[in-house]
Amino acid sequence: MRNFLGIRATNKGGKMVTSIILIEVERSKINEVATELAATKGISEVYSVSGKYDLVAIARVSSNEELSELVTSHLLKISAILKTETMLAFQAFSKYDLDAMFSIGLEEE
Repeated sequence: MRNFLGIRATNKGGKMVTSIILIEVERSKINEVATELAATKGISEVYSVSGKYDLVAIARVSSNEELSELVTSHLLKISAILKTETMLAFQAFSKYDLDAMFSIGLEEE
């Protein structure tokens, strides 16, 4: 199964833990931290963003334990990270999925 970004969204056990990690970083280190995160196992994407946080990382791992290790061990070692907020994703929706869902039962004329 692939998620809306086309990335394989299951592991051998059939489940994948996806989380969104909001990251506040020292201003002068944003690009450096983004590059390091992008190279980190378990992080599939990193975005620089506007607003309260500087970076958003999408983590896709095979278990909650792996996520815990990623956030509490690896991210803690990056001294330029000032604060994180991690959110677990329950379900992914995309425009493609919604179009397919709403077109059920509709026939083209």
